[in-house]
Amino acid sequence: MADELDELIGFLSDRNPQVRGAAADIVRGLTGGEDGLRALTARADSALPALLRLLASAGGSGSGEAAADSLVNLSQDAALAARLVALGAVDAAMDVVAKRGGEQPALARRLVMLLVNLTHVESGVAALLQVGDEKVQGLYVAKLVRSFCRSSSDSEEEDIFEYVASTLVNISKVEAGRRILLEPKRGLLKQIIRQFDSTNQLRKKGVAGTIRNCCFEADTQLLSLLSLAEYLWPALLLPVAGKKIYSEEDRSKMPLELSSALSHEREVVEDSEIRQQALEAIYMIVLQDGGRRSFWSVNGPRILQVGYEDEKDPKVMEAYELIGSLLVGKGEDVQDNKKEQGEKPQ
Repeated sequence: MADELDELIGFLSDRNPQVRGAAADIVRGLTGGEDGLRALTARADSALPALLRLLASAGGSGSGEAAADSLVNLSQDAALAARLVALGAVDAAMDVVAKRGGEQPALARRLVMLLVNLTHVESGVAALLQVGDEKVQGLYVAKLVRSFCRSSSDSEEEDIFEYVASTLVNISKVEAGRRILLEPKRGLLKQIIRQFDSTNQLRKKGVAGTIRNCCFEADTQLLSLLSLAEYLWPALLLPVAGKKIYSEEDRSKMPLELSSALSHEREVVEDSEIRQQALEAIYMIVLQDGGRRSFWSVNGPRILQVGYEDEKDPKVMEAYELIGSLLVGKGEDVQDNKKEQGEKPQ
């Protein structure tokens, strides 16, 4: 069996494209089971480079998709993900997506999924952020955000770039990633926030998590965050506003983007994790004096009061209550509570 598997891996680099394609299909099948994954992991030194080369050389054939599927499955193991990063997998994936994504959308989608796994490890985040090279730092992220925001999640076709949402959450766990997303000249967070209106739950959840992680920089980047207030407050407040129609008096104290949305019945955000992330982001903003002033200016306390009345999830209710205690002056030493509420970017 060992000799057969070694021979199979060798066929991934065969000169004949049909042989390469057949071998790639078999390897893909092996990565679908624990035994196959274990056997390929033991031969990672030969299997991983061969699969990466196949990505670059597959052209319009289906062998590239088979190789990408195999890499997605293998990279769920953190140790293999780190080895792939060391082999240049992030650069390879971005290069193929940029050059062939339009012609091979199925391949591009798989590679975007691969980037999610690779950015679960520290070295993968650094590679995608292009840390250490100031001339290109953030370029990959900007390209992904542009593709993420330009692609439609509401079309009948498969959403090629939906998994960028998960990658954004991963890179925003680290300060360098948050700094790139918050840089005003790039305008990346503004583009990302606008995707919160998507009907695609993966996109919505990823955007919520990314905003929440970026708010860990509220103590040093408050002006950058509040420069996006007309987009930021609706994204954070509407998920926790409940389902009631707000009175004209309440709405008169809100900006148009909030008052209009709260003037009629609307679908509630059923994912409790999204609601909790929104509240954690609000908490980190209102820890700051300027953040509290901005929050009051949009009638935020009233929105949370009404939303709390509809909330049933204990953890989300606790998040409402923590903000409430801060706003009424009961949150002593609130700066020390910052990490307690959010724990860490996640």
